[in-house]
Amino acid sequence: MAISTATPHSDVTETLLEFPDNFLLIDLCGEYDANLTALESALGVQILRRGNHLVIMGEPMARLRTQEILQALYQRLEAGKTVEPGDIDRELRMDPVENEPGAQKELFKGDPGAARVEIKTRKKLVEPRTEAQKAYVRSLFDNELAFGIGPAGTGKTYLAVAVGVNMFINGQVDRIILSRPAVEAGEKLGYLPGDMKDKVDPYMQPLYDALNDFLPGKQTAKLIEEKRIEIAPLAFMRGRTLSNAFVVLDEAQNATSMQMKMFLTRLGEGSRMVITGDRTQIDLPRGVSSGLWDAERLLKSISKISFNYFTSKDVVRHPLVAAIIEAYEKEEAKG
Repeated sequence: MAISTATPHSDVTETLLEFPDNFLLIDLCGEYDANLTALESALGVQILRRGNHLVIMGEPMARLRTQEILQALYQRLEAGKTVEPGDIDRELRMDPVENEPGAQKELFKGDPGAARVEIKTRKKLVEPRTEAQKAYVRSLFDNELAFGIGPAGTGKTYLAVAVGVNMFINGQVDRIILSRPAVEAGEKLGYLPGDMKDKVDPYMQPLYDALNDFLPGKQTAKLIEEKRIEIAPLAFMRGRTLSNAFVVLDEAQNATSMQMKMFLTRLGEGSRMVITGDRTQIDLPRGVSSGLWDAERLLKSISKISFNYFTSKDVVRHPLVAAIIEAYEKEEAKG
């Protein structure tokens, strides 16, 4: 654990942090001290490295916030985890009141109430980065039917697929089914070259990308060949009963009301179903209502169905994505 002391330096007070493990300190600083630079830019402080110490210079509250974040990230490293840019971004977004040592212990020391915050897959350990994401992941484990609604980049589909892979490798489900509407945007499917798989695969690519993050490529290919993992357009779900499966419907805002009803009624014994979508990105023809809107309106009062909401604060892509979403949200609010 890092030890801190405050010492006067001219007119500025310094906070001195001591890190016992120099190898972990190197990881904490990042390549070319990139992690320290990110904190300096975000919090308006200056961080100097002296041996196994870090010296923080700046305003008292900014120094305290920087100290909290550095100590939290060092705890990650002590627990055998890595520190990536997304982890720094998460810590910066956390409410300072929530970002106290007790709150960090819940995340990093396996508190029973937070046992499901970490998602183990074949290739990596996945951690939700915001409070909304943590609540979402818990709801995926706790509910047979869950909705994730919010802007792009908030991890709705990524986390859902991670939970699906976790349940699959632990034997809780026999297969994974990933689907999304093949909504045409400018090009007609019939005009695209190739057979049906060639035509629809571009629509499904984000689901392949998420899956390949959690399972080795050869294993993924084998499971798809064995039909234990299916990635298919929403239209292919008609007439099926999906039992003992983890089912994800992505981009649900582009499902019509009839398609949504059809999909929801596919839920079979021993299955989990996750519906994700962004109400601001509906690509359906004018006059066609979104099945996501209708499902939210009709099903919200059912206690065993979980609705989870995300905002621009939950965006875990490039920080500019959050800024772009906020700009559009402000513009829409004016209208």
